[in-house]
Amino acid sequence: MGDVQEQENLGAWLVAANTIRVEPFKLPPTGSDEVKVQMKAVGICGSDVHYYRHLRCADFVVTEPMVIGHECAGLVVEVGSNVKHLKVGDRVALEPGVSCSHCTHCKTGSYNLCPEMKFFATPPIHGSLANYVVHPAELCFKLPDGVSVEEGAMCEPLSVGVHGCRRAGIVPGVRLLVLGAGPIGLVTMLAARAFGATRIVVTDVDASRLAVAAQLGAPDVSTVLVSTKTEDVEAEVREIQGVAGGEVDVAMDCVGVGKTMLTALRASKAGGKVCLIGMGHTEMTLPLTGAAAAREVDVVGVFRYRNTYPLCIQLLESKRIDVKPLITHRFGFSQQEVVEAFETSAKGGSAIKVMFNL
Repeated sequence: MGDVQEQENLGAWLVAANTIRVEPFKLPPTGSDEVKVQMKAVGICGSDVHYYRHLRCADFVVTEPMVIGHECAGLVVEVGSNVKHLKVGDRVALEPGVSCSHCTHCKTGSYNLCPEMKFFATPPIHGSLANYVVHPAELCFKLPDGVSVEEGAMCEPLSVGVHGCRRAGIVPGVRLLVLGAGPIGLVTMLAARAFGATRIVVTDVDASRLAVAAQLGAPDVSTVLVSTKTEDVEAEVREIQGVAGGEVDVAMDCVGVGKTMLTALRASKAGGKVCLIGMGHTEMTLPLTGAAAAREVDVVGVFRYRNTYPLCIQLLESKRIDVKPLITHRFGFSQQEVVEAFETSAKGGSAIKVMFNL
């Protein structure tokens, strides 16, 4: 079984900027602690689009052809000899990062900060937009009957929101600002609601994205349309605080550019918290002394996630979070459809989450 599948396995290779080719992708044999998974659903993430357009995302640079994709779920088709909790036929969501397990970060529980992390589609590690992948069984989480493979693939972006809520200390009654109504902003908003936040303001420069946020978050979410101009920050902060009913306790920046971080700092109360999730700019110039230090506003970072998949699956199974409306476009896995899917995601517009059905 393994030889035939490996010969037929195809992956979506990023070979140059704006160039993806569906070509053979040879897999290693399935190890004793691994499973082989037939991919059934793979989503396109903002980082995938960055790699597609620019061959880089933040400090990660594509220097040789790489299989793209990391938001994924599928069907177990082969099980290593030591694997006891999974069997052939199980549907699983794959956590895409494989940490070293022995560094200080791993041993103290912060494995998402592992310097040796091998993460799907983060150069030079190949991703999961393929017919089959081999992955550690401990990072494959069985999906209950009520959770689809598409929802399983959405556990990856949802994990970012869940981890952000944990880092930000979201609890019932928190007055929350979410900056950015893209896919990560929306899952962060949904996660915050599941954590108990009922006073949420979402901002974006796109009115259509805000309409989606308002619809998904009703009745707990209000929206404010903002501009891209830094000189508008003070007026926008007044509007945000007016809608929120006062200074916000927590601001979660899901964009990560200078203007959104400045807005987050200005809108937050003294003693509040700003959580930086987005990675739009690698460098920013911000008035930290007056806006943060003198007001004891804590600024915390979010990098990927840790120990989130079981909770994400529970939230989906219980229907406390519904990610299905975020999936706006679906494509198959032909050469033409892969290109169309990435172009659709890159152009934005009405596309929120573009999903492959393999």
